Amino acid sequence: MSRLPRFAGQAGSLLVIASIGGFVALIAHVAVLQAMIVAPDGLTLSLGNAASLIGMLLALTALGVVLEPTLRGLGSGLLLLAGIAALATGWPEASPGGVIISWQMEAHVLISLLAYGVLTVGAIVAVFALVQDRRLRAARLSPANRLFAPLETTERLLYGIAAAGFLTLLLAVFSGFLFVNNLFAQHLVHKTVLSLLALLLFGVLLAGRWLAGWRGRRAVYLYLWGFVVLGLAYFGSRFVLEQVLGRTWG
Repeated sequence: MSRLPRFAGQAGSLLVIASIGGFVALIAHVAVLQAMIVAPDGLTLSLGNAASLIGMLLALTALGVVLEPTLRGLGSGLLLLAGIAALATGWPEASPGGVIISWQMEAHVLISLLAYGVLTVGAIVAVFALVQDRRLRAARLSPANRLFAPLETTERLLYGIAAAGFLTLLLAVFSGFLFVNNLFAQHLVHKTVLSLLALLLFGVLLAGRWLAGWRGRRAVYLYLWGFVVLGLAYFGSRFVLEQVLGRTWG
């Protein structure tokens, strides 16, 4: 609302109210999620908790980007998605206790989830950039345009998230090689190969940006392809392993 012309007189007040509400919600989200995931005897990583973790990162990103006035429309969209993701916390209901693993494996799992969460935020920003690009090409003029930042600003945000996600994913892959024992016995080779391919795609994207100034649809689509491959590395591999082959990663 603070970005729309009809509320220009109340923009400051609306921003303060939204920021306070957002920070209180984020603190509550972190507290609840920490209590849900970190059990006394291990980690409880249900699908719902993983989605909620991504929602937490969405909210954190949103509260950061609203410092730039033109990105407040994007920030509001991220907060909406964060609220939806928060509803998944604790689903499905887990059995008492967590999965007992070493602290090294706990670190690897949490870093991997963090990497996927950061890159998920980037995927949403990439879709937002595609919508912006389409609106610009169609020359659509309406008050809703105030909710969209200049495309160059959105792309800078996307590359910043891509760089953070790339470094986190690199750390996740490196920690996997260090801490995961019996990689072949645990049937993780295909997952590792897909993760490395996604890492390569994000690396090419960042190199293209820094060395050749890549921007526009080509860069956005390359980011989304990298994200799809990363999704297959986890969700696709898990489905094939558990549902088709009847095996687990443990």
